[in-house]
Amino acid sequence: MISSAQIRAARALLGLSQSAVAEAAGISVPTLKRAEGASAISASDKAILLIHAALEAAGVEFIPENGGGVGVRLKKPDNG
Repeated sequence: MISSAQIRAARALLGLSQSAVAEAAGISVPTLKRAEGASAISASDKAILLIHAALEAAGVEFIPENGGGVGVRLKKPDNG
């Protein structure tokens, strides 16, 4: 599961507004705001999965805990 900080960071890397991400994910802006909250995520697992999918489709990759902490980065361009 991704964290609220990862959601905020992914949106910032992509330069997307909350309304753009909410629309791409098929959720409301208030739901996205709850997912991005500073404390524990207060959105449903389904909403988090939709946000995750929308942000990945837009070009980010979520990095799981791997000893260096969780994170997010832009995907490499597909040169194929």
